[in-house]
Amino acid sequence: MTAQVAAFQNNQTTGAPPASSLPAYLQHAGIDENLNHLLPLNAPFIESDGAVVPLGQYFSHRPVMMALVYYHCGLLCPQVLHGMADALRQTGFTPGKDYDVVIASFDPADTPADALTEKREFLQWLGRPGNSEGIHFLTGSQSSIDALTGAAGFHYVRVPGPDGKMSQFAHSSVIFIATPEGRLSKYLSGISYQPRDVRMALIDASGNKIGSFSDLILIYCCNYSPTTGKYTVSILRVMSIAGLFTIIAIVAMIFLLTRKPASMRQAQ
Repeated sequence: MTAQVAAFQNNQTTGAPPASSLPAYLQHAGIDENLNHLLPLNAPFIESDGAVVPLGQYFSHRPVMMALVYYHCGLLCPQVLHGMADALRQTGFTPGKDYDVVIASFDPADTPADALTEKREFLQWLGRPGNSEGIHFLTGSQSSIDALTGAAGFHYVRVPGPDGKMSQFAHSSVIFIATPEGRLSKYLSGISYQPRDVRMALIDASGNKIGSFSDLILIYCCNYSPTTGKYTVSILRVMSIAGLFTIIAIVAMIFLLTRKPASMRQAQ
């Protein structure tokens, strides 16, 4: 990885502006958050076992956690996948039951064998070695890659590797969550993701079909910021919840204070 690419990727992770010394073409490797945009569900991809399937096969019942990487990346992509696995492991949700994971390579030179190698390592990070239910690592043709990256607003550029060959890519570090219908719901930036944010994003994308009652209250009390890719507490919503419980407590107290004892009701 060249020093320029490493500097660019560090800027993407920390949110710092691009260094003035970077080539102009590197500035095209960024993210457009296409929230509610429909993914190309008819685009064919190749599973790690060699099966050719449409992207839509992974959408129907559960929210989907996604990432776009390339399997021969030696710097940023492994950190993105490790961060995703670490956060998912702490959500308390189960892949294949509560959500699915779809990882797609944007390098058409990557093969199903490469995908399988990365999938096995991801399962180790996720704490599910040998159990790949709901976990899918894909490769595809350039046309399928273009359809997916375009829909996701994911921009990347080829850059020279240490040998001078254009074999590497500059790109952003981001994971995104899609609804069961295949619409983009949330983007989470960086290489380390808060399990709370990931859990709430999955619940949001599911239409509140997963999670507990306390999760729903927490989601109501928080706002998702597309700018930061994080959930923050909404003071006004917290106050409204507190006010509601206060009113309920007052009504219950009035009811108990005005209710006649059982002995008096019997005497009447």
